[in-house]
Amino acid sequence: MKAFLIDVAKCNGCHNCQISCKDEHCGTEWMPYAADQPMTGHFWCKVEEKVRGSVPVVRVSYTPLVCGHCDDAPCAAAAKDGAVYRHDDGLVVIDPAKAKGQRAIMDACPMGAIYWNEELNLPQKCTGCAHLLDDGWAEPRCVDACPTGALSFGEEGALDLKGAEPLGPLVGLGAHAWYKNLPKRFVAGCLVDFDSREVVVDAEAVLVDEAGTEVARVPTDDFGDFLFDQVEPAAYTVRVAGRELAADVREKDLNLGDIALR
Repeated sequence: MKAFLIDVAKCNGCHNCQISCKDEHCGTEWMPYAADQPMTGHFWCKVEEKVRGSVPVVRVSYTPLVCGHCDDAPCAAAAKDGAVYRHDDGLVVIDPAKAKGQRAIMDACPMGAIYWNEELNLPQKCTGCAHLLDDGWAEPRCVDACPTGALSFGEEGALDLKGAEPLGPLVGLGAHAWYKNLPKRFVAGCLVDFDSREVVVDAEAVLVDEAGTEVARVPTDDFGDFLFDQVEPAAYTVRVAGRELAADVREKDLNLGDIALR
């Protein structure tokens, strides 16, 4: 069974994977695997870019998105006449001849990885470059083009899946696109002594959950800053220099800004 492994921590947002997918499929049909991909509107491989936090603590995370090639693929369940099938190596492929007019195939995907080709009246998505694999390639174009090693492809049992997980919408579907280091949340702040007009160095900041359990503790650095990184989305309290501050990161990352020393 072939699978993708994507390490988000290694992705620098170069978009090489996205561009190489376009280069391989736009203006070229690879029948019977895929009709040609439109130049615009389709992203069978897409780098999702998300700006997190607020000035001056801002991060940008990049997450390459591909079809999960799921064991229990909703697109296959929605397809008629065998329009979605499993390739010999496990990749899920939409048959471009049989799938015409079957918009339900696109609608069934929980992560929006299937696109509708209006001109061809056809649902389309990542094929894992099955045409190249059958021609002797070891990996799809997107993986081949990745300069940082963020994308890997191969036999699932040979990939290092320790700590890897499927994307949220695909949990329970037997996805074969695995992700490491998916961005969670961060809580940041800066401790300042406004009387002396100096930052406070080596003060201990503690992150506590709603049950009062300590989640993490870090010292403020030479700039008075502290950062709790990769914490689960939840409501927390930050204890620092005798102060307690609410830190709700259920919806987004949080920069508490300058915190006055009491």
